[in-house]
Amino acid sequence: MKKSIVPRQIFITDFDLQRLEQLIDSSVTRSLRDSRYIEELEQELLKAEIVDATGVPPDVVTMNSRVSLQDLDSGEQLQYTLVFPGDADLNLGKISILAPIGTALFGYRTGDRISWSVPGGVRKLKIKKVLYQPEAAGDFHL
Repeated sequence: MKKSIVPRQIFITDFDLQRLEQLIDSSVTRSLRDSRYIEELEQELLKAEIVDATGVPPDVVTMNSRVSLQDLDSGEQLQYTLVFPGDADLNLGKISILAPIGTALFGYRTGDRISWSVPGGVRKLKIKKVLYQPEAAGDFHL
């Protein structure tokens, strides 16, 4: 008997949605590598519930959120800030929304487990905590 998987609810602010749609629209000259990630982001956005910035639960990963993660295979603890591609810097823990893990994190909540295909295989992560979320901090301009 097959188990049916209930998709998790993904939350996004209207502000983030507008900026991400602009990012997708401006990616007309996508590289082959990026086009797959942009398509995955588009699919995630289709699942999202749009909420007002003041109505985003504080444990949801939004743009510019800093999160604590656990790799479920290795046990490694990770911290990333989810950013737009131009701000990405892995050395500073800033991961692009277009990176496979970035797209996977977006809109999910503390406690959620995520499996996502990356170039090296499948990563299984658990969101341990949202350390900083702009909306919860009142930073609606980020």
